[in-house]
Amino acid sequence: MRASNLKFLILLWLLFFVFSCSKDDDDDGGQGMGTGMQASTSPNILFIIADDLGRDAISGYVEGLIKPTTPNLDAIRNDGLTFNNFWVNPTCSPTRSAIITGKYGYRTNLISVGDMISSSETLLHEYISDNTNQKYANALIGKWHLSGGDNNINPETFGVDYFAGIIRGSVPDYYDWDLNESGSTSNNTGYTTEVLTDLSIDWINAQDKPWFLWLAYNAPHTPFHVPPANMHSQVELAAYTDTQDPLPYFMAAIEAMDFQIGRLIDSIPADELDNTVIIFIGDNGSPNQVAQSPYLRTRAKGSLYQGGINVPMFASGVVVTRRGIDNNLITGTDLFTTISNLAGINVTEYHDSKSFASLFTADNNAIRQFQYSEENMNEDKLWTISDGQFKLINNTNGNDEFYKLSSDPYEINNLLDANLTAEDQDAKTNLEAELALIRQ
Repeated sequence: MRASNLKFLILLWLLFFVFSCSKDDDDDGGQGMGTGMQASTSPNILFIIADDLGRDAISGYVEGLIKPTTPNLDAIRNDGLTFNNFWVNPTCSPTRSAIITGKYGYRTNLISVGDMISSSETLLHEYISDNTNQKYANALIGKWHLSGGDNNINPETFGVDYFAGIIRGSVPDYYDWDLNESGSTSNNTGYTTEVLTDLSIDWINAQDKPWFLWLAYNAPHTPFHVPPANMHSQVELAAYTDTQDPLPYFMAAIEAMDFQIGRLIDSIPADELDNTVIIFIGDNGSPNQVAQSPYLRTRAKGSLYQGGINVPMFASGVVVTRRGIDNNLITGTDLFTTISNLAGINVTEYHDSKSFASLFTADNNAIRQFQYSEENMNEDKLWTISDGQFKLINNTNGNDEFYKLSSDPYEINNLLDANLTAEDQDAKTNLEAELALIRQ
């Protein structure tokens, strides 16, 4: 063999070796994303939950005449996706449980406010750790509300790396409340929304590997109050009393939360922020005291009507290349697999969770054919299912309801009050069959 040919073959072998090593260095252990996204960046994941925030109380949705001033949430929304058909549960504990377990409430026995999550459940944080070889640091900061009345059960009991926040459902006073941090409780007189943000900033700054932060603000949940003046634009707010209109106070709490979200985002170094995905949701509809038209006040938080379960969700950041509005049917459980995908786990379905991570880059209109939600109301148990066109509400007391959302989005005309057309009957039969499959 001539010397020149030998040198050429040696060079080809060296190039092959170099590129093979590079591929191995970027390998994610065979987990991949399974969603068309690139996993090599190991994005940071910031998941923010607002408490009692309906579509009528945030820009980006047509419901509600009065909106708060929220430049930071507007930036997240405008830089990414607004989800138009996102369903959760009508109250906070069941929504949080569904997200963090990937299961419907009837499977976990967590359907009502204050129910306790079972120690046998695998939570999202632990699932990510177990399936990524501890690749991600994780934390849950803010409202927990899955321990019933037991203050000794906190997220760290379930494998979460770090917890600091509120064990129960709300605070008695935004300026005087109990902060639980890693199992120790102390009184705190700082403004709750600001303190939770401070804790989040400190935790993020302490990380030296990719991180997943579940940040659950208790705002704008009651009690209605006056936030620090520099955090909101509502003017001349006196101390709240029951004789005053609560809506400006509700708006002020949202604006204060937005102010703190901006402060959190600004605190993240630019290169780290460039590698961060942000998902923001409301956990159920607005409280009835402040629900706005077209939602009736009896059909907001605590109800299975659209005003109670069809809530805001925005996503932006690295890997979110689409902009605008997405109309796919999505449920709260779907956040489990979606966030897992972002962390590099190749899972498209897990229990009742279907990943919608593919929607960040392409509209494939193939996530779900049906949405499901549920609640316990006094002695009655209720379930609802929709295919995006029709919606059925089953009630154990026999008072079922059936709506055509495509022409009646705010559920004014119960089709069961009259004879059903053939189309309506077929749709109802299909929804009943799917509901039976879900609950079997």
